[in-house]
Amino acid sequence: MKGGHCGSVAPVGAMTKSVGSPTVLPVLFSILGVQIQSYGVSKALAALVGAYLLGRAFQRIGYDKERGHSLVLWATVWGFVGAKIYFLLTNWQHFSWHLLGGSGFVWYGGLIGGTLAVLVITRRHQLPLGTVAGAMAMPLSVAYGIGRIGCFLAGDGTYGKPTNLPWGMAFPNGVVPIDVPVHPTPLYEAAAAFAIAGILWALGRRWRPVPVFGSYLVLSGLARLLVEFLRVNNPILLGLTEAQLFGIASMILGAVLILRDNQRAQPTPADLDSTPATATADVR
Repeated sequence: MKGGHCGSVAPVGAMTKSVGSPTVLPVLFSILGVQIQSYGVSKALAALVGAYLLGRAFQRIGYDKERGHSLVLWATVWGFVGAKIYFLLTNWQHFSWHLLGGSGFVWYGGLIGGTLAVLVITRRHQLPLGTVAGAMAMPLSVAYGIGRIGCFLAGDGTYGKPTNLPWGMAFPNGVVPIDVPVHPTPLYEAAAAFAIAGILWALGRRWRPVPVFGSYLVLSGLARLLVEFLRVNNPILLGLTEAQLFGIASMILGAVLILRDNQRAQPTPADLDSTPATATADVR
């Protein structure tokens, strides 16, 4: 199965008899015969919450909150486009018109599409990219956590390996059914995302925007790297899965952003030489 996406994926396969079956809700309810799916509702809720939080963050730094809302809207739209394109490219050998439906999205494709949208919008409105990225870090993590809860409720197949741990869950009624207890990795990811959001909220009150966004990249990449050890995705390089390679790349990029920003913030020798003279002048 492909890491980091919600949609139709290959089941792990029945191995033993199910031990407990948690209730999953692929369909929340129906209106006039139209099914309202938990997957779609979770994505809509993630976008709404993300827009609200980013609007608040924009207000704190003196920007129009409506620009924050617009940024989330376009990032969401192009994120879904990127996620679908990525999914189709990775499954082109099995292409069918069914793949164009409402399932089958890869998170990293969404990241690429959403990032391109943010770059275009910040450039169009002449907003400083570093400041915007720092403001987006915490809302992005919260939105991701909400989305992963939707994947769990849908029983979409992004499960972990079979386990005998007490919280292992079977999903016989999921979109991708499985009859053995497995690690509920979407819940692990959701918990990690909310914890990361709390850390970023605290850092945002002490650090500059670029290191805050760098911290998001490091922490989210680390979470993705670790959770993949519990999943059944196929390794593609050095025993690591595609998601783990993306996670490592995210951690490296985040560390570079933090280090470069710290270097720029350090006073230069010229600044240090001018300090005593300035202090002396103030005393006089």
